[in-house]
Amino acid sequence: MIINCVAYEQGRKLADIAKTDISEYLRRPGCFVWVAIKDPEPDELLGMQEEFGLHELAVEDAMAGHQRPKVEEYGDSIFTVLKVPQLKGDEMEVGEVDLFVGKNYVLSVRHRTEPGFQAVRDRSESEPELLSVGSGFVFYALMDNVVDRYFPLVDALEVQLEAIEERIFADEKSARANIQDLYALKHKLMVMRHAVEPLIEVVHKLYGGRVPSICVGVQDYFRDIYDHLLRVSQQLDGLRDMVITAMSVNLAMINMGTGEVTKRLAAYAALVAVPTLIAGIYGMNFQHMPELKMEWGYPLALAIMVGIDTFLWTRFRKSGWL
Repeated sequence: MIINCVAYEQGRKLADIAKTDISEYLRRPGCFVWVAIKDPEPDELLGMQEEFGLHELAVEDAMAGHQRPKVEEYGDSIFTVLKVPQLKGDEMEVGEVDLFVGKNYVLSVRHRTEPGFQAVRDRSESEPELLSVGSGFVFYALMDNVVDRYFPLVDALEVQLEAIEERIFADEKSARANIQDLYALKHKLMVMRHAVEPLIEVVHKLYGGRVPSICVGVQDYFRDIYDHLLRVSQQLDGLRDMVITAMSVNLAMINMGTGEVTKRLAAYAALVAVPTLIAGIYGMNFQHMPELKMEWGYPLALAIMVGIDTFLWTRFRKSGWL
């Protein structure tokens, strides 16, 4: 579905145009067309391929909608794939944005992602001196908008980690749930890394070395995107290390809890063992046993049992076993 189709000239918006008028504006010197499509049907992409002369391999990738983040050059045009992770409740869904950029056109294709790029369009139209650079600036603005969406996601994941860390020490009974939540968080971090890490490498060639002709004049802006990606990557590395540490701490707390239970069971077993031993000896019913015929033998045996258990109980309490 086509969301916007707008023609620009010398940094100014000319008009919202129909799809059938695209070729007319492409022939005008100093003019470029910016088209935005959301969840397109194959026929729509094939129509754009015919209008802009898009490479068939790039169109095939855009139709699939499940590509690795990348930047590829096809002659004088650039095809870019960007991943857009989104938190929806406790789940992280991954959308995709495909960008086709040529000298006189920009085509953005969104798959399974919200919001759109109206804010990018408004920003670009408010900076005519930069928009006059042409499609290269729009390319930067779109990519910058996608990368900026990563920061709130990383912050949200950090908040989730802090909440889990608080539960680790506040509620020992939730140890299993904590492990499950930490593994889920680790998976989300992995999804984020798969969106960010490939871009770090490919963005570098948009401002360093042999820069594509479309990006000439806006290299410094792409360097800024590169810096943002490095910041996100460093945050993700830090969160990953903290998640691993939290897992270790949680497992240590589980082991400590198990050790406490074991000590208490051992202490109670010792308290039961002493009277059991004495009662077992006197229960063997041998004929010649000391104190069997004494009137105070039975109370004495009970007193000995209570005395020893009292002593053991006192020692266990001081040791923290009970």
